Amino acid sequence: MTFKIATTTAIRDKIFHRNSSSSSNGDATAMNGHTNGNTANMPLAGKVALITGASKGIGRATAVHLASQGASIVVNYSSDANAAEEVVGQIGRERAFAVKADAGSVKGVEDLVKQTVSRFGKIDILVPNAGILPMKDIETTTEADFDQCMTLNVKGPYFLVQKAIPFMPAGARIVLVSTTLCAASTVTPNYLLYLTSKGAIEQMTRVLAKQLGSKQIAVNAVAPGPTATELFMKGKPEQVIKTISSFSPQNRLGRPEEIAEVIAHLGVTSWMSGQIVRVNGGMA
Repeated sequence: MTFKIATTTAIRDKIFHRNSSSSSNGDATAMNGHTNGNTANMPLAGKVALITGASKGIGRATAVHLASQGASIVVNYSSDANAAEEVVGQIGRERAFAVKADAGSVKGVEDLVKQTVSRFGKIDILVPNAGILPMKDIETTTEADFDQCMTLNVKGPYFLVQKAIPFMPAGARIVLVSTTLCAASTVTPNYLLYLTSKGAIEQMTRVLAKQLGSKQIAVNAVAPGPTATELFMKGKPEQVIKTISSFSPQNRLGRPEEIAEVIAHLGVTSWMSGQIVRVNGGMA
């Protein structure tokens, strides 16, 4: 069962308990001032961020947030060119451009890195965000399910990092994306395949931090709790969303903008590396 976007947006807004001072409005206001302004004194001025899956959800929020701090942004997308161009338009075309590429293939990530370096010359912040959330337990997982999940959620980030490293200067940052469910005490069997892929991401984070530390490149991962993205909301009735929201002490879902704030911090912190940062409002 799936819902139209308008329906999921209405549910999402109810769950959020939004107010006029939300971080999403803050970024939008900041972007209106930054698009044509001088970025010289901003925290990320002169930095280049490459984000996969940046046309929607957490990726989109991260692109807008990093741009509001002065970074130039490469907006990767797989199919929705209109959504990607909306992000570019919001940031400003002098500091952002969209690249259609398969973030799960070696050729796709290699091309993505080449286009980034051709335009901006380097990569300071790498966020392999693109992913899928299959709901499959051990009995229902097919080989095709397994391959599709591992291709985008594990193979893509692995080889994106490999291809990007030669163009990442000392002080660059890699922020991988895991999930709070890797540490949650209660998890349902239908998350098995998804969590198998995210467990790989957490080990990748730990080991890459050891290898890339000598290059002064920090590697961390953000592990969101349930977050009201289009991907998460799709197909879930309102009662299910309310139940999931109740798992949080704050009785709501996270907002993509709240995850983006933490990714931005990991994009500049100097002494934190090899860490999994769980962003879930106290859920786990």
